[in-house]
Amino acid sequence: MSKKVLIIEDNNDIRDNIIEILELANYEVQGAKNGKEGVEFATKNIPDIILCDIMMPEMDGYGVLYMLNKKPETSAIPFIFLTAKAERVDLRKGMEMGADDYLTKPFDDMELLNAIESRLKKKENDVAFYSKSLDKLNTLVSKNDGLAELRKIIQERRTRQFKKNQVIYYDGDTGNGLYLVISGRVKTIKLSEDGRELMTGMYAADDYLGVNVILANNPYSDTATALEDSVLCLIPKDQIEQLLNLYPVVAKEFIKLLSNNIRDKEDQLLQLAYQSVRKKMAIALLRLHTQQNDKDLHIRISREDLAAMAGMATETVSRTLSDFKEEGLIDKKGGTITLLNIVNLGKMKN
Repeated sequence: MSKKVLIIEDNNDIRDNIIEILELANYEVQGAKNGKEGVEFATKNIPDIILCDIMMPEMDGYGVLYMLNKKPETSAIPFIFLTAKAERVDLRKGMEMGADDYLTKPFDDMELLNAIESRLKKKENDVAFYSKSLDKLNTLVSKNDGLAELRKIIQERRTRQFKKNQVIYYDGDTGNGLYLVISGRVKTIKLSEDGRELMTGMYAADDYLGVNVILANNPYSDTATALEDSVLCLIPKDQIEQLLNLYPVVAKEFIKLLSNNIRDKEDQLLQLAYQSVRKKMAIALLRLHTQQNDKDLHIRISREDLAAMAGMATETVSRTLSDFKEEGLIDKKGGTITLLNIVNLGKMKN
């Protein structure tokens, strides 16, 4: 079955030329002359991949990408920007918004075909990657048919890459689904009135973000940001709700996840309120160690993120880490902390 490609380009000659090339390569091609028309086409007839110009009337390429990312049914479509050389300096904005690739005009036939084929191939590889990650989900869903349905839902979605420090969603945004971390690490934060960050959670591979959004039908209650280059999958809210209604055992397990999250946050608030600086730092380091991999003694985190996690000033973080280093508990080089004495750190937190 031929793959469907949507071309959104206001220049008639360029659009017709691309359509001709792709049809010769056995793609099923649809063209749109502006961004507004492109969004309508993509919504009505979901393509396998979209090529979109940046500078267009009605709605520019950034607007198209924004609108498509808001809709669960189109957010999974691979997206390639078509850009003039003069616009290339602005391309970072589009990539940060979630574009998969770009082609700089003028491009030749092979550049065009290779870009499309590589993105479609990557989508196929993503599905295989999902399968690996989903093998670990048996502890979440105990009922085989529920697990099979969850597997099906996730495999139909696209992974989305987030660069380090890129925002995934903001506090107060409408909750449009549940995020599954495929790889990397993500932090969630709340901002105080004076602008200081408090880290409310940290998530690694196979962790879910937004469980409360699904169960309580609320907006996102904090801001999620990638701590490092990460890959996430967004599972649309309506699909998760159908799954929870069909399989009560799945709903029960998600409620357990939410309960555990609430308990962890309660413990964190208690520690922030009453524990000493040294104890808070030991708890934060051990939590990071446990979450990423119990065998990996190297923790990569910025001083600012560690301060937000432990609930202390960055200067206090630096001073406490220096004390820990002098005592032989840790070593520190750049942004990497190496745990040298886990046993004594564990004694400190008790």
